[in-house]
Amino acid sequence: MAGRINDDDVKAVRDAVPIDAVVSEYLQLRNAGGGNLKGLCPFHDEKSPSFQVSPSKGLFHCFGCQEGGDTIAFVMKIDHLSFSETVERLAAKAGITLRYEEGGYNPSHQRGERIRLVEAHKAAAQFYAEQLDGPEAEIGRKFLAERGFDQAAAAHFGIGYSPVGWDHLTRYLRGKGFSDKELITSGLSQDGRRGPIDRFRGRLMWPISDTSGDIVGFGARKLRDDDNGPKYLNTPETAIYKKSQVLYGIDLAKKEIAKASRAVVVEGYTDVMACHLAGITTAIATCGTAFGGDHIKILRRLLMDNGSARVIFTFDGDAAGQKAALRAFEDDQKFAAETYIAIAPDNMDPCDLRLARGDEAVRDLVEPRTPLFEFALRQIVGRYDLETPAGRGAALDEAAPVVARIKNSSSQHEVAVQLAGMLGILDTQFVVKRVAQLARWARDRGDRGDRRGPGPGASRGGARHEQVRAPGPPSGPALHLRSPAHRTERELLKLALQRPELVSPAFDAYGADEFTAPPYAAVRQCVADAGGAEAGVSEARDYLVRVLEAAPDDTVRNLVTELAVEVVHGKTIDETYAGMQLVQVRLRAVDRRIGEVQGSLARLGSNVAPEQLAAAQNEVWVLQQYAASLRNSGADAL
Repeated sequence: MAGRINDDDVKAVRDAVPIDAVVSEYLQLRNAGGGNLKGLCPFHDEKSPSFQVSPSKGLFHCFGCQEGGDTIAFVMKIDHLSFSETVERLAAKAGITLRYEEGGYNPSHQRGERIRLVEAHKAAAQFYAEQLDGPEAEIGRKFLAERGFDQAAAAHFGIGYSPVGWDHLTRYLRGKGFSDKELITSGLSQDGRRGPIDRFRGRLMWPISDTSGDIVGFGARKLRDDDNGPKYLNTPETAIYKKSQVLYGIDLAKKEIAKASRAVVVEGYTDVMACHLAGITTAIATCGTAFGGDHIKILRRLLMDNGSARVIFTFDGDAAGQKAALRAFEDDQKFAAETYIAIAPDNMDPCDLRLARGDEAVRDLVEPRTPLFEFALRQIVGRYDLETPAGRGAALDEAAPVVARIKNSSSQHEVAVQLAGMLGILDTQFVVKRVAQLARWARDRGDRGDRRGPGPGASRGGARHEQVRAPGPPSGPALHLRSPAHRTERELLKLALQRPELVSPAFDAYGADEFTAPPYAAVRQCVADAGGAEAGVSEARDYLVRVLEAAPDDTVRNLVTELAVEVVHGKTIDETYAGMQLVQVRLRAVDRRIGEVQGSLARLGSNVAPEQLAAAQNEVWVLQQYAASLRNSGADAL
C-alpha cells in the first residue's frame, strides 16, 4: 500500500490550487457578488446558474442539487477519482512533492516511478499513432476500414500501429531518455537475447487509459497469419496496469455515464468504437478479463449508486457469451443499478451490427431488453426437463436462490411469479413463499454478520466519527425558512462559518440544543468538533476544512458548504448585526426553556414535591430575568 498522504501536504495542496482556477477548467464562471462566482452546475442539468464558488473560502456549493465541498471534493466528483488520486494530481499540477506515512513507503521512488511509466506510455502512444500512417501499416488501416472505421475514428481513439521489427519502440524510447529497466517495468519492452525488445510487433494498437485519462497500457490485435501470438495481446500486469481494474473507453465515457446514469458494457475495443460512433458514448469494455468486482467499483463511482441507473451488457449470444453473462450476474447485486442484457439479432456484436445495419441498429440494441436476472433464470431453467415433476423441482431448487437475491421486495415477488410460469408450476404461491423463505434466511445471516462490522461513522477521520453525537445527524433537511427561528439560526450559522470574528467567542458557548432545526443543530456540532468559531478567526480556510471533516454524512457536509457560500442577508455585516442574531437565537432558547418548565409544573399539578416546586420556580425566575436582560441590553447581556 502507498500509505496515507501527510496531512500538511494535503493542506499545502488545498492552499496552492485556487478552487476558481480548477472549476474554470470545466465551466464558465461569472461574478455573483459578495466575492463569489457562479455558473451552470456540472453535476445536474439546469438553465439558470445555481452553482457558486467562493475563492476566499476555497469552497463550492450548488443550491440546486446540494453538491458542495472544497477543491479536492470537486475534482473527486467531476473526474471520479479517489481522494489519494485527486491529491496526487493536484500536487503534480502545483509542483508539490507529497510525503506518505505508514509502512516504510518511499514516496519519491514510487511517485517518480508512476510518473515515468505514464510518460513512457504517452510517448509510446504517440509513436504508434505516427506509425499508422506509414506504408507498413496498410494492413492495419485496411483492418479498420473493413470494420467501418476511418482515419478520423482512428485518431479519436488514439489507435496506432507497432512495426514488425524487433526493437523500433525500444530504440525510440531510449532516445527519449527512458532506461532499459523502465521499459521492461512498463511492459512496453521485454527481455530478448541481446537486451530489451518490443513486446508488441506488427499489431494494431489501442491505448488503454485509466479514469483520469492517463495511458496505462495497450491492447494489440494480430494482423498477420505468420504471427504466432494470441489474437489479442495486452500489456502485462505492471505498477500502473491491473487488467481487473481498467475499463477500455472509461476516459471517454465517464462523464456521460455519470450524467446519464447508464453504462453499456461490451466485449471488445472495436465494439466500444462502434457504440461511441453510433452515439452510445457510455460504452466501455474489459481488457482481456471477465467483468468483475473491481470493475463494478469503478462503475458505482460513476453511477453514484443511483437506484434508477442502468447497466446494459451486450454479450454475444453464443455459449461463451452466455457464460460471460452468467458470470456477470454473480456480481449483479453489488450494483444499486438495474442490470440488463442485450443480444443482437444473429448474435452479432455491436461492431458487426453497425457494419450490417448502421448506427440506428446499434442504438436500438442497447435499449434495455431483458433484465439480467431473467436471462440467468432462463439459462438455469433450460438445463432441466420441465415435463417431469423431478425436473421442475430441481430447476426450482437452483433458480429460487437466484430470485431471493433480488433486493427490492416487490420486484422479488414479481420475478418469483415469473419463475413459477417458466417452470410450469401452477401453485404460484408455493414458489413465492419458497423464494421469500430463502431471502429471509439470507437476511438473517447478513444481519448477524453486520453486527460485527464497522459502524456507519468509520472514515478517514478515525474514531472521532464513531462517537455518539448529540444531536445525531438529521434524517433530512426539515427546514422552514419562513420560520423566524430558522431564518435567524441560519444567519447565525452563516456568520459562524463566514465571519467567525463577529460571533466569537459568544457563539462557542451555544449548545446544539439552542438550534431548533436538526440540520442546523448538526452543523453547530460540527463547528464545535472543529474547535469552535474562535478557531476560525485566525485560520479561516483550515477552519472550514475541519468543519467539513467533522460532518457525519454528506447531508450535513453539503449543508455546511451551502451555509459557507450563501450570502448573509444583513445590509451591513458588522458586530451589531451579528449581535442581533446571537441574541435572537439565545432569547428563543431561553423562552422555550421557560415554557418547558412551566408546562412540566402544570402537568404535575398538586403532585409536585415542595422542593421540586421551589427549584422549578427559581429556575423560571432566573430565566425570566435573563430574558429581560437580553431584550433590554442586547448582546451586552450575553
